[in-house]
Amino acid sequence: MDQTIKLKKESYNKARFKDGLTVFLMLMPYVLLFSLFIAFPVAVAIFLSLTSFNVIEMPSFIGLTNFINIFTQDSVFFRYILPNTLMYALLVGPGGYLLSFILAWMLAQIQKVPRTIIALAVYSPSMVGGVFISVVWRTLFSGDESGYINAIMMDMGMIDRPIQFLQSPEYLMPIVIVVALWSSMGVGFLAMLAGILNGNEELYEAAYIEGIKNKFQEVMHVTIPMMKPQMLFGAVMAIVSTFTNGYIGVALSGSNPTPQNAAQLITNHIDDYGFIRYEMGYAAALSVVLLLLIWVFSKVAYKLFADKD
Repeated sequence: MDQTIKLKKESYNKARFKDGLTVFLMLMPYVLLFSLFIAFPVAVAIFLSLTSFNVIEMPSFIGLTNFINIFTQDSVFFRYILPNTLMYALLVGPGGYLLSFILAWMLAQIQKVPRTIIALAVYSPSMVGGVFISVVWRTLFSGDESGYINAIMMDMGMIDRPIQFLQSPEYLMPIVIVVALWSSMGVGFLAMLAGILNGNEELYEAAYIEGIKNKFQEVMHVTIPMMKPQMLFGAVMAIVSTFTNGYIGVALSGSNPTPQNAAQLITNHIDDYGFIRYEMGYAAALSVVLLLLIWVFSKVAYKLFADKD
């Protein structure tokens, strides 16, 4: 009897070990990639944010000095960088998110072939945004007679000389926001479109039986609650891309910092200190601040769209 129990126990332990080893081996690729490309870089950034590091000399530990300087000595940060970043994030993030949902819902109402063509056309700017910015948008808003906007306005007699759209603080930030909205239909848009197309048709039928009378009520009471996972994914992707998408102002204006810091975002500020001034410790501290901003806004998105069950 004791021998039988012992054998069963050994067999059970071997089975548990085999299952545990299988789980470990299956998780290992993800753990390695996550550690290599996310956890390790974040840890290095946090470490460097506590040091003075100019790339040439070894980092020297200075504690929280970089963070104190950000909030007490960096006048550009509070006067331009933080306001520009928050305004850009609050306009482009929710704006692009709302446009993604509306376009996804509208495309879901048409036939497959035109839907596929239009979805590809809408999604493509997010893949080739840098090329389009350099070729199309800079040509449109060029500050001489070759710029299409200037040429049209001069032909119509609206202006008598070209406007320097991409060098003027008055126009640069609005143009950056327009371009960002135009190129914001990325993976979040595809996730929303997939969520709507794969919705349960029985829920719609039941909703109309219960008293739903129009498309607006259908969207509010059936579509949005049904696709909350896709909405959450789209919100997080919109937040991350908005806060890290600082190349537009630099690409349009051709300089970093942008003219009079008109479209200078925190990512541009990080590039300025990290790769132009080579103050890597200070740039790392700014990147930690950016990480915290993304974390806060992601938490808000999670509260709005996460399943409460």
